[in-house]
Amino acid sequence: MASFNRVILVGNLTRDIEVRYVSNGGLAVTELGLAVNDRRKSQSGEWVDETTFVDVTLWGRTAEIASEYLSKGSSVLIEGRLKLDTWETDGQKRSKLRVVGEKMQMLGGREGGGGGGSRGGSRPPQRQSQPQGGGGGYNQGGSGNYDSYDDGSFGGPGSQGAGDDDIPF
Repeated sequence: MASFNRVILVGNLTRDIEVRYVSNGGLAVTELGLAVNDRRKSQSGEWVDETTFVDVTLWGRTAEIASEYLSKGSSVLIEGRLKLDTWETDGQKRSKLRVVGEKMQMLGGREGGGGGGSRGGSRPPQRQSQPQGGGGGYNQGGSGNYDSYDDGSFGGPGSQGAGDDDIPF
């Protein structure tokens, strides 16, 4: 039987990132804590928030980038695989399930501009071409102008005022 081990998580870092370098070749490694929130309705109909804390290990350049641009509270998407670590302490067997991150995507925009707490470099404004036919596209207040889209992060002319938190994905 075939197996498949793939995990995709979106959450917030629970602590600042500290990079270590393993002795053989100086390969970077970091372990981060990720809080993944879930909201569900209970049997009584009330909304219940549930947080799951996940340990994630990043290697190589991904670990270095994470330590440079992310800090406690930063939103991040991690794609990787599950790994079960087992060890013995004082004659007692222990185990821990963690995620080995293979890809990382920083989410959210700059907050406060610059410094170690920033969440990535600035990005150019996105452009959308005019849709063909009658479907799709981004409508700016019904004006029919589909040529440009500004997510509001630059605050310049044409700014929609929508921050990254307003984008439902």
